[in-house]
Amino acid sequence: MVHLRNDDRVDVVIVGSGSAGCATALWLAIYNDRFCKPAQNGTTNGHTTLSTTKVSRTPITYRILEPRQGRLELGQADGVQCRTVEIYESFGLGHLLRHEGYWVNEVVFWASDDKAAVNGSGHRGIVRTGRTADVAPGLSHEPHIILNQARINGLMLDRIQELKGRDVDYSWKVIGVEAEEDTDADYPVKVLAEHQGQQKVVRAKYILGADGAHSMVRRSLGIPMEGDSTDAVWGVMDVFPRTTFPDVRKKSTIRSDAGTLMIIPREGDSMIRLYIEMPAGTSPKAVTLEELQNKAREMFRPYDIEFLATAWWSAYSIGQRVARSMVDPSGRIFLSGDASHTHSPKAGQGMNASLQDGYNLGWKLGALLTGQADGKILQSYIQERHKYAKQLIDFDKYWAKLFSSKPRPDGTRPSAEEFNQAFVKGGVFTAGMAANYEGSDLVDVGISNQELAKNIIVGERLPSAQVVRLSDSKPFHLQSLAKSDGRWRLMMFAGNVDDTETFSKLSRLGKILATSKGPSRAITPHDLPIDSILEYLVVLEGDRSKVEFDQIHSTFKPSMQHLPIQNLHKIFCDDESWNWGHGHAYQTFGIDPKLGCMVLVRPDQYVSAVLSLHEDEVPKISAFFTSFMRAATT
Repeated sequence: MVHLRNDDRVDVVIVGSGSAGCATALWLAIYNDRFCKPAQNGTTNGHTTLSTTKVSRTPITYRILEPRQGRLELGQADGVQCRTVEIYESFGLGHLLRHEGYWVNEVVFWASDDKAAVNGSGHRGIVRTGRTADVAPGLSHEPHIILNQARINGLMLDRIQELKGRDVDYSWKVIGVEAEEDTDADYPVKVLAEHQGQQKVVRAKYILGADGAHSMVRRSLGIPMEGDSTDAVWGVMDVFPRTTFPDVRKKSTIRSDAGTLMIIPREGDSMIRLYIEMPAGTSPKAVTLEELQNKAREMFRPYDIEFLATAWWSAYSIGQRVARSMVDPSGRIFLSGDASHTHSPKAGQGMNASLQDGYNLGWKLGALLTGQADGKILQSYIQERHKYAKQLIDFDKYWAKLFSSKPRPDGTRPSAEEFNQAFVKGGVFTAGMAANYEGSDLVDVGISNQELAKNIIVGERLPSAQVVRLSDSKPFHLQSLAKSDGRWRLMMFAGNVDDTETFSKLSRLGKILATSKGPSRAITPHDLPIDSILEYLVVLEGDRSKVEFDQIHSTFKPSMQHLPIQNLHKIFCDDESWNWGHGHAYQTFGIDPKLGCMVLVRPDQYVSAVLSLHEDEVPKISAFFTSFMRAATT
């Protein structure tokens, strides 16, 4: 019988310290930092203290169990989608990605030259057939970046440590997980593991299986993976090349007579990654480095390439599978990342989709375990991410076929122009922007009027455009204001500053929002500042020099967290900045300045609702929150 110590009982056990596990753990550390810290006076390291109560809330306890002996040192994934960079920005880490990573700005297309002569191997040389922006203009204010997965995960782990969160427990090999028959027990699920040659048991309220494609958590639950593997085999290698090929430092696709190849430049200006299609019938285990190099040389002709060094290489067959379910029958054990969906690496989905799984679940666990929300909030994780996983598999099949050199059933192959157009068409998915969450407790299509903000889609992530802060004329991307700190945002696009009705609308809204009918009063504990869980932001349209702060209702200028001084940093204008141009936010979002609207944004930057500015809409927002949030207590 295994002896249980007190620290063997925690709120959450995260199995695996990959992207999904780290993102979940970072959310839990953020909720602890914001809502469970002992009260302090003034500021600490330049950060204001949230809580003014003398009694600390009970922190969320969690553990991250990882079989490796230490941090990941060399990750296989490297593509960081725009959406992932947006998430890192929301965590306060975006600047590090932008500084350290390779920026993918352009994609160049190459194909066999119909006019070229056949070489000694029976192949024609290649020629450039087109180029395009890697990310469609306006899709994101963040770039597509290439950076090693070890560094990507390490940034999250470093941030967890800065927040005094729990470090990873290394050298823990999970044997299985179980759910108790008595689901009303305080810690109804448990993890069985081995550590230093001894069996251990850790009991929890919730378990997250983020332990990869061969997930022991999934296998112990008996949840099957559904899908299949293709017979396509690809080799991949990180190399330091010397070559006459002109686009070696650009993301490039080569569709040659000898097969298909893709170039991904790596950070550091000298290394590149090559994805190389192997002949039909190839066994991944039989592939050699010499074979990959020879195959690549043939695809690059008439250009020469010499491999001065190889940092890493592998070969794999493409498998596209999704778990039948992402939760066990008890509703307490979840799957995420590669434990629940696997796909080919060329579309850059694996690490990014895994991270977004953890990003989706982490804030919901944080809200539940800090007493803000009830258990229904977790149901949306399954609804949202399982649907996305299925869409991801469908897209990956399409993407894999796009890159294959095999002929279509009619014997033809896509032309260079067809390939280039299809590549551009898939850009929304490859940028990580394709997730659309359907109506649920957290996405209220019923109360929304999509016509008021045609390009802010309910159920999708909040897009961005530049606005200028009224208090100091500093430009911001609107999305950057929705930081991942556990807060919801209600954004008031109040209209044009020259319209007197604009400020009348704001005043009427401010008055009812400040009453007990307002959603903030209903869900914010009385010992916390009123904007701790739901923050109000105002975005006006027009010349900011025409706006005075006394025109803005006091509800939108709440007291600062540590001093009885009005916070003037929550009011913005869609206006020209001094040095960074004009964002044209209203035009970008499809908002009529004469009508305006309210946009309700979740803690993970997804849009819950779009409503009119009429004060009668406020009770709808309050009712939205009461469906899954707990009433405010001291």
